[in-house]
Amino acid sequence: MATPAAAAPAWLRGKVKSVPSGDCLVIVSMANPTKEKTLTLSNIIAPRLARRGGVDEPFAWQSREFVRNLCIGKEVVFRVEYAVSSIGREFGTVFLADKNVATLLVTNGWAKVRQQGQQKSEGNKVIEDLLNLEDQAKEQGLGMWNKDPEAVQKSVRDLPPSAIGNASNFDAEGLVAANKGKPLQAIVEQVRDGSTVRVYLLPDFQFVQVFVAGVQSPSMGRRGTSETVVVPDVTTVGSNGAVGAESKGPLTSAQRLAVSSGSSTEVAADPFGPEAKHFTEIRTLNREVRIIVEGHDKSSNLIGSVFYPDGESAKDLALELVENGLAKYVEWSAKMLEGEAQRNLKNAELEAKKTKLKIWKNYVPPATNSKAIHDQNFTGKVVEIVSGDCIIVSDDSVSFGSPLAERRVNLSSIRCPKMGNPRRNEKPAPYAREAKEFLRTRLIGKQVNVQMEYSRKVPDGLTDAPAAADSRVMDFGSVFLISPTKADGDDTTSGSTATANQPAGTNVGEWLVGRGFATVIRHRDFEERSNYYDALLAAESRAISGKKGTHSARDPPGMHIQDLSMAASKKARDFLPFLQRLRCVPAVVEYVFSGHRFKLYIPKETCSIAFSLSGVRCPGREEPYSEEAIALMRRKIMQRDVEIEVETVDRNGTFLGSLWESKANVAVSLVEAGLAKLQTSFGSDRIPDIHLLEQAQHMAKQKKLKIWENYVEGEEVQNGSAPVEGKQKEVLKVVVTEVLDEGKFYVQTVGDQRVAAIQQQLASLNVSESAPVIGAFSPKKGDLVLAQFSQDDSWNRAMIVNAPRGPVESPKDKFEVFYIDYGNQEVVPYSRLRPIDPSVSAAPGISQLCKLAYIKVPTLDEEYGEDAGHFLSEQTLSGPKEFRAMIEEKDLSGGKVKGQGTGPILFVTLVAVDSEISVNSAMVQEGLARMEKRKKWDHRERKAALDCLEKFQDEAKSSRRRIWQYGDIESDEEDVAVAAKKTGGRR
Repeated sequence: MATPAAAAPAWLRGKVKSVPSGDCLVIVSMANPTKEKTLTLSNIIAPRLARRGGVDEPFAWQSREFVRNLCIGKEVVFRVEYAVSSIGREFGTVFLADKNVATLLVTNGWAKVRQQGQQKSEGNKVIEDLLNLEDQAKEQGLGMWNKDPEAVQKSVRDLPPSAIGNASNFDAEGLVAANKGKPLQAIVEQVRDGSTVRVYLLPDFQFVQVFVAGVQSPSMGRRGTSETVVVPDVTTVGSNGAVGAESKGPLTSAQRLAVSSGSSTEVAADPFGPEAKHFTEIRTLNREVRIIVEGHDKSSNLIGSVFYPDGESAKDLALELVENGLAKYVEWSAKMLEGEAQRNLKNAELEAKKTKLKIWKNYVPPATNSKAIHDQNFTGKVVEIVSGDCIIVSDDSVSFGSPLAERRVNLSSIRCPKMGNPRRNEKPAPYAREAKEFLRTRLIGKQVNVQMEYSRKVPDGLTDAPAAADSRVMDFGSVFLISPTKADGDDTTSGSTATANQPAGTNVGEWLVGRGFATVIRHRDFEERSNYYDALLAAESRAISGKKGTHSARDPPGMHIQDLSMAASKKARDFLPFLQRLRCVPAVVEYVFSGHRFKLYIPKETCSIAFSLSGVRCPGREEPYSEEAIALMRRKIMQRDVEIEVETVDRNGTFLGSLWESKANVAVSLVEAGLAKLQTSFGSDRIPDIHLLEQAQHMAKQKKLKIWENYVEGEEVQNGSAPVEGKQKEVLKVVVTEVLDEGKFYVQTVGDQRVAAIQQQLASLNVSESAPVIGAFSPKKGDLVLAQFSQDDSWNRAMIVNAPRGPVESPKDKFEVFYIDYGNQEVVPYSRLRPIDPSVSAAPGISQLCKLAYIKVPTLDEEYGEDAGHFLSEQTLSGPKEFRAMIEEKDLSGGKVKGQGTGPILFVTLVAVDSEISVNSAMVQEGLARMEKRKKWDHRERKAALDCLEKFQDEAKSSRRRIWQYGDIESDEEDVAVAAKKTGGRR
């Protein structure tokens, strides 16, 4: 029975969501899209579409398509005129702009007029107008009034059996095989959830279910099925909404499945499930879409990408769902997609997680051991290729020879085959040597831009669990070769010019991956990665498709390299004739042991040798300028192609000869830089370019460069220490400010006017009480600052010895500082640091590092080391004592002061002004030190000092004091130096 609507029903606005048939529309509210209304057009009836297993009425599909194309997704004005409660339907009028949709249907012959029941007494004018339009359509043979039997027959669709619920009705495997990766046209008829749609595949009208590849939306749950399943759409509705007497059609597969599980309980929808479904409905329902079929499941459901129209373009439904936080990335179906599509989905999910969008609102990111690095870009020259994914770059902004100049850079987000470890008999993995050689031939000595991106803590050594004490920090970044040749950059997509986000040059990581020498690391969510990760993945896809490098089926040719540098010296002597016969031998510098000694690889003989320059010698380890000599050679010849001429081999198996790089004798470079001296004791006639070497040494002596800084014409100076002999020794009046171990201590010179001047400057400073603003002041290692001493809260000049990695994050961040005017060292929080005025920092540090001359004091780690430290502290720091420090030698090997226990050292005999014996002698007398070993070439002053100390040592031995408790000490070898430790101090 029809129930009239309330008097003068209101006109409403909405948007057409779907068109189930030619005379029925589903309209959603403009204000609340979750509210919708299914409205059947009054006064007309359209041909009926077939249900599953049934047949269309003639022109039913064309009628539905007319309304779908006319109204879907558009705004309409409508009103409900009456409802039929027995079938649960509402009837009304719909206007699209100023056009009545029912009128348009009748005019074009896609519906006929209803004339029975209640409507006959209402709105006669409306029915009369519709009847007139119907008559005109009949006369013209429009739409369903077409009299051509062939046209009528063609209007009825030949529907194949539905694949939903019965997999045997559809050959999904055959369709995928024929159309994989190809676009198929379809119309979406139903949206099950946000990532599952049911469509008609055109033009065959195969009804299938499609899972959107790569994503999964929240479930819509399951309705309880204990009640009777109502199938109102199967019934026929007569004119004016009367229910006809036609029998119900057969239940669909889905309905049968629902009935069979009638006892199942209701399952609520997942959070955001309805929202995801609505999102998909308003974009795809009853719309023509393009489906790229990627695969199928065992139930004949298709898996593919769905693209829906959006203006002139098409959008990827999967990507839109993920970007809006309404679906998650699923690996099993994403693997069917192309690499770029997978990356886009993964990146979209990561962004949604970061912003905690929709389904990710409660997402907690997992813990990660990586940390982003910001604003640490630099330009430099490549010095060494450690492996295929690790290089060392010399920073152009740091002075040459500084230990901070060379920076190790691990290439971001890629992994090359491991080089192995010869000491553990680990052989290089396949393509490891090829990857390293690929970079060596293209990067060594070249200028690069480096963009540091993140750091990561990794276990140190072979431990699996990364404990704080057993971990190290690795820095990762992207490296760009500034001037690659055309052939060099053929595997990359990076431009040669800089952009807003990318430095100029070719991305080395992308280059390696494109050649198949590296693979891309699959990072976990929220793990830091390369800024050019997508480009790396694209390069890897190209390498895989091209079967390059590690992706090819074959291994590289095997190579056995004989390492003569590690073999017995006899093997080296046996190999000498081969090298002498070849004269100029091409080689590659593998390692720089010292300024004049190297490890070389000889490709022609596939062997490695130890090689030393003949005729020149550089300072040895821990001697002045040894590090500068090594730095020069690393920068000049490390991993370069060179030529050598071998003269002989020494008893240790080291080959001696000359070495040229780019036709320049590298020995000349060392000598003219003041980092090596000629050694012609075995004759100069066999040394090539001897005249150039002599000329270079003469110029270095004249300019007093490096090892010749103390050179006096006609006098040679030993490296490492300069004995004061032949003239009056310098005596300083000092006070001791800090005591270390091994007999080392810091002093200030009494009467030094610089002390008073600096103290006056510090007192005049107006140091702010509040901590500096984080970010405005970021001290780094080596910077001079003002630091507040913890014991008396005084402000003093200090140098940063150790600083936290990255920017300052808290006032409690710890900094290790060295007070340059006192010699002591401590850890202070960031809140106790202030920037220093340049006028205060200009003067060098006042404290001077000294060591007791001619004696050996135990380290703190050795027996009686602590006793020795306490004794020295008592002798020097107990009260305001003044001492006379007689300078016996000067050790200049420490270079500039870098922190506690380093820098130039004065070897002194320390005597208190009110004491009869020196502190040196007192230490020996108490059995807390022993005299140094005598040498054949001892000068007269040293012999006299050792004679004096020997008397005190004999006394300690006979009394078995301290270190002599168990008798004589057998070993006279030099003790291994350990880090200096503080035992006491005075301000």
